[in-house]
Amino acid sequence: MDVKSKKINAKGIKFYVKEGKKEIARAYLYLLTNDLHDQPFGLMEDVFVEESLRGQGIGSKLVEKIIEEAKKKRCYKLICTSRYERPEVHRLYERFGFKDHGKEFRIDF
Repeated sequence: MDVKSKKINAKGIKFYVKEGKKEIARAYLYLLTNDLHDQPFGLMEDVFVEESLRGQGIGSKLVEKIIEEAKKKRCYKLICTSRYERPEVHRLYERFGFKDHGKEFRIDF
């Protein structure tokens, strides 16, 4: 069997919050495509708020902006991942309508 490949271009958008010159929060939206859908799908990645500033709504604002942008870009779905030991993050995502839809499998290189 001969496995072939084809280059697919993806785009990304970084959302961030600065306090003075310091970045205190960030999140990324990657726009990806596949042959199954005409529209792209979104991957929300690396949502982070400085630990001392958590619980103030900054993460919620970032997630809200990413959802808005994914809808604007006509994504047919938006996915994200979170580690098992982060139940507070899971609750945040669930408040926005995300559902626990499976597992993430990963290899770190």
